[in-house]
Amino acid sequence: MRTNWRAHVLFSLSSLLCVPNTGWSQPNRRPGQPTDGPSIVWVNEQPAKVDLPPGVTHRTFHSDAADQDVGYCLYLPPGYEHETERRYPVIYNLHGNGGNEFHSFEDVQVLHAGIIAGKWPPLIVVLPNGGKSTMYKDSYDHRFPIETMLIRELIPYIDANFRTIADREGRCIEGYSMGGRGSMRLAVKYPELFCSVFCQAGNVPRTSENYDPTTPDIFPNNYLGPDKSNYEANDAFVLAERNRGKIKNKLRIQILCGTKDGGHLPTIRDFHQHLVGLEIDHTYLELEGLGHNRKATLELLAPIWFDYHVESLRRSGAVPKQ
Repeated sequence: MRTNWRAHVLFSLSSLLCVPNTGWSQPNRRPGQPTDGPSIVWVNEQPAKVDLPPGVTHRTFHSDAADQDVGYCLYLPPGYEHETERRYPVIYNLHGNGGNEFHSFEDVQVLHAGIIAGKWPPLIVVLPNGGKSTMYKDSYDHRFPIETMLIRELIPYIDANFRTIADREGRCIEGYSMGGRGSMRLAVKYPELFCSVFCQAGNVPRTSENYDPTTPDIFPNNYLGPDKSNYEANDAFVLAERNRGKIKNKLRIQILCGTKDGGHLPTIRDFHQHLVGLEIDHTYLELEGLGHNRKATLELLAPIWFDYHVESLRRSGAVPKQ
């Protein structure tokens, strides 16, 4: 067995534990829309207190799956408008629970500063609207076709309308919390689409083992429905094993969580061990003393936040090697 399947890193965060978590704000809602369970406003208005970072615009595209326009934010790097023959890698950044397309701007600001400084190559970032509590899955009743909208519609739309490197060698996916869970599941389900995934404190449960037909009104059953096969089709453990041959030596995987993140760490450790058992190479990071705190995580790791994706893109040939 190969011995280089992971890098287990512990960081000391005693100076950061007082930083409040800013990754869990509520989306805009129409009057009468439920406040709990899955929900979505397909196109959100820019919050009054949120400024768009340099290079970021709010846009919409039409989704046939949703049968309406869907909002997303797009970051185009410096030089995009002038270097008209150049094509760019893309990172899909999935927001956490309660968020929308106006979240995760801190990540974009870190990337933009790094590009300006010459630390990272120019990259495009897409910030989709994934709704609340959808986990980036399609609901069984078709009310929330989030996965179909993202995988079958938004990715092809971005590739058709912007100068992307329109294949897996130039495409990455990441996210925090719900976004981490969604990015990991989508990456192992569609390894032919992505060269790299960065799961940031994303709960990765054994979804198929949560199936209980006697409790149809308890989430996630009210989202995935009464059919057990739907749970298996949305289980990252099952998908990783099923697609093991497509994942090995092709999809680079990085997983990160704080040691005080009690709601997420157990399932992340479980998934990490599952990948070890499958002999799927990956990088596994635990941040000593950190809870579920997106801002503190980003502040700690900002200097290396995009290193893994960039190295993946270099290995795939999407960006020049140094």
